[in-house]
Amino acid sequence: MIVATLIESEAQAQDWLRQVLGADDAAMARLARLVELLVEENERQNLIARGTIPMVWQRHIVDSAQLLAVPRETLPEGPWLDLGTGAGFPGLVIAALQPNRPVTLVDSRRLRTEWLARAAQDLGLDRVTVTLSRVEDLPDQTYSVLSARAFAPLDKLLAISSRFSTSETVWLLPKGAKAAQELAILPETWRHVFHVEQSLTDPAAGVIAGRLLGGHPRSLPASRRRLPNEAPVNDHHRHCRSEGRRGQDHHRHQYRDCPGRDRLESAAG
Repeated sequence: MIVATLIESEAQAQDWLRQVLGADDAAMARLARLVELLVEENERQNLIARGTIPMVWQRHIVDSAQLLAVPRETLPEGPWLDLGTGAGFPGLVIAALQPNRPVTLVDSRRLRTEWLARAAQDLGLDRVTVTLSRVEDLPDQTYSVLSARAFAPLDKLLAISSRFSTSETVWLLPKGAKAAQELAILPETWRHVFHVEQSLTDPAAGVIAGRLLGGHPRSLPASRRRLPNEAPVNDHHRHCRSEGRRGQDHHRHQYRDCPGRDRLESAAG
C-alpha cells in the first residue's frame, strides 16, 4: 500500500478538491450546499456522527471524493452504482463533482432515501437515481463503477453484488483498518485484480480498488474465514452502517449487528 499525504484540516480538504480534482466554483458550491443540507437534516435523523460535523469536508466530503483519484486506477465513463449509500457517501459527493455521470444511490432505509432524493433535487443533480431497496432485490444491470463505503465484508459484498459488474467495472471500496486483511482472506474462487490504497483522510484506513474478473456466489464456501474478533454472520442479525453512533468514526466500527434497526442487505444463502 502506497503511503499517501494525509488531509488533516478543513482548509486542506477544500484545497485538495480544487487543486487535485480540479473542482470548479460550481462544483464547490454544490458541495457546500450539500454540507448545509447534511447538517440541517442531521438534526432530524442521524446521518453522520455529530462529532464529525466540524471536520465534515475532511471526514465525509474528501473521504468520498478521493475515490476519483485512487492510484493505479483510471475510472471509466458511464453509470456509477453506490450500495448502502446512507447519507450519500460516496455517491452523492461523486454526483456533485461529476454532474453528467449517471449515479444510482441504493439504501434500504426510507428516511435516508427520501432525504437523498430531496438533496439531489436541491443540488440540481438530475442524473442521480435514488433507489429504496435491498441489494438482492435490485434488477440485474451492470455499471462502470461500483462503490460501497464500509457496507459489508468484502467476500459477502462480492457475493451479493457481482452481478452488477463486468470485467471492466472498477470497484472502489473504502474499508477501514481491515482492508488488507479482508482482501487477504478473500476466497480463491474469486478472480480479481484488487489492490489496497491508503485513505487520504484516516491513517488507519484503506480503500480496496480494482476489477473483478470472475467467480460466482455459488462457488463460495458455506462459511468463510473470519477476521480476528469478527462476529459470525447471522442471517437473523441486521447489519448497519455505523455513521452517527455516539460520535464514533465509521471506519473503526463498520459492520455491527443492529437488531433494532431496518435490515440492510444480506447475502442470500
